[in-house]
Amino acid sequence: MSARRLTVAAAVAASLVVGPSSPAAPTMIDQAPPRQLVQFGYVKSLTAQGSRYRLRFDPALWLSGETANQAAIEDGAIPPGDTVPNDYYIRNESPRLLTFRVPRTAKVTVLTHQGRGPRATKIAVAELAQIVKGRNPKHRSLYDTLNSLGYWLRTTVDTVVSLQQQYQP
Repeated sequence: MSARRLTVAAAVAASLVVGPSSPAAPTMIDQAPPRQLVQFGYVKSLTAQGSRYRLRFDPALWLSGETANQAAIEDGAIPPGDTVPNDYYIRNESPRLLTFRVPRTAKVTVLTHQGRGPRATKIAVAELAQIVKGRNPKHRSLYDTLNSLGYWLRTTVDTVVSLQQQYQP
């Protein structure tokens, strides 16, 4: 057993009080967080810092199905008995931002107009940084000219692996 797993197991076991009415303490914790996390939210800033970028990200919940309907009713966005349009609802409970490191090699996809509708277009992190500032250095036909669409952020600990812009009708 690794030292990390043993330390976690000992900490959890030490925090439990085992008595006649409580279940037996676990003998080992064999759970680790996923290697990568994926979350939805909004890119608020993306600034160069040395050999990488610093991302300020506003996390939100992308909900669908019954979860979206119930959340929208609870938030007063739709009346009871209604359903959310396009089967999704975004709940953004807090304006508090998270900070992530973004290597220049992170994969970035934005939506552009090409032919019959929006298309996923791969771009460099440096270009996204300019787009977030309201510029369009490559004069792309951006689907989101107001930078109001959210992104799916894939991270490993505090480092971004990829950013993918989410289509919203």
